[in-house]
Amino acid sequence: MTTTEISPPLDQRLLSLLVCPVTKGPLIYDREASELISERAGLAFPVRDGIPIMLPEEARKL
Repeated sequence: MTTTEISPPLDQRLLSLLVCPVTKGPLIYDREASELISERAGLAFPVRDGIPIMLPEEARKL
């Protein structure tokens, strides 16, 4: 995926089930950046090919 492409939306049911693996708090989906944001943990978890990568070692620090 190039930087100009926007990833497809994540399934709303899946989004409602996912929580931050560090804080167990809510996540915010940033479709443009293809990331799930945990404001409490200060982390952005990547979404690759429509699959959330919920590993803290894969997350980007905010």
